[in-house]
Amino acid sequence: MAAIYLIRHGQASFGKANYDQLSERGWQQGRVLGRWLAGKASPQAVVGGSLQRHRETAEAIASGFGRDLPDMRVMAGLDEFDHTAVIERYRPQWADRARMARDLQAFPKPAKAFQDAFVAAVARWASGDHDSDYRETWPEFKARVLTAFEELVAFADGSDVLVTTSGGPISVMVQHLLGLDDARTLGLNEVIANTSVTRVLYSGGRRSLAVFNNYSHLEAEDPALVSFR
Repeated sequence: MAAIYLIRHGQASFGKANYDQLSERGWQQGRVLGRWLAGKASPQAVVGGSLQRHRETAEAIASGFGRDLPDMRVMAGLDEFDHTAVIERYRPQWADRARMARDLQAFPKPAKAFQDAFVAAVARWASGDHDSDYRETWPEFKARVLTAFEELVAFADGSDVLVTTSGGPISVMVQHLLGLDDARTLGLNEVIANTSVTRVLYSGGRRSLAVFNNYSHLEAEDPALVSFR
């Protein structure tokens, strides 16, 4: 069976003016993953979402891979949901980034405080009780991702492919493969590490989850490289 390697992007630049760019740690995570993949995979294609962090993750992987990888094909259906809008619908005052930074600094652990707020914001979005507040609802997001997944399988056409995307789309694909409910799916999204690998085997109409959220390449290189946001 052929394999689709679903890779969550490297660490983005939380708290910076441009969140979408990789942090230095994110670039390093991608290079480490590239070195790890070099002995384990021979991808015939590279696909990614349209976000900067997806493209830069593919570039970092190629740098570590050590030999030529195909140019990345962009598939916008693999993009993450609009996390900024989801947060701002939950806490409208956080549209002011300076206000959000001040609020978070009041907590002993600002990163954990943000994560807790983010989990609550995503739960609000996925509940279906406030769909009119969002440009893309949770059901619409899932439908978009699963359409992209089938397009991805058709494009791969029986070959191995690397895919740089985000935690949300990976969670939705795993939900589809395992028949999970929404609560478990949202729980998965909270634990997917940066540059972790989720491997899907496919042949014809068959799709099987072989590996979920493997980040042993980071742990082997330097445990300090492991990050979830």
